[in-house]
Amino acid sequence: MDSGKSSEAGSSGAGGASSATDYEVFLSFRGLDTRQGFTDFLYHDMLDANIRVFLDKEELHVGKEIAGELPKAIEKSRIYVPIFSKGYASSVWCLRELAHMVECWKSKPSEKEIMPIFYDVGSDDVKLKSPLYVGALGEHEKKYGRERREKWEDALQSVSRIRGWELKSQGYVCFH
Repeated sequence: MDSGKSSEAGSSGAGGASSATDYEVFLSFRGLDTRQGFTDFLYHDMLDANIRVFLDKEELHVGKEIAGELPKAIEKSRIYVPIFSKGYASSVWCLRELAHMVECWKSKPSEKEIMPIFYDVGSDDVKLKSPLYVGALGEHEKKYGRERREKWEDALQSVSRIRGWELKSQGYVCFH
């Protein structure tokens, strides 16, 4: 997330009963796409279910370094829920979060889980079979280089193979 994180991208996670984790769920989302709608509803539903939720605007305190706090929250979470939306791949912060989630998941597969949500995008977008995410990654490569792009592509490809939920803004759900 950049200095405009609140409007650019967002994260929230939910906290756990285990001493090894502070959060049960970490939500990764593009703020401009879902913060004021789906993500906000999901966040409040988690609170209502007595799940401690890490939400960037609630948990990241003024004076704290965002780049240092978000990876810690990811590491202290058990379940990762990336909410893929049309603008998700255009956010460097979302891609950084996703790559870190995948690293943590691969290093502790029995302790971590990824449960993707495809919100107004298809799994083909995340599998990089459509121009939506491919174009965004191409733009990032110009600024961050090929190695970083490949890391983000690998993270997207890894998560795209996991069964998740497809949601359309009209409100119905399909399983991927």
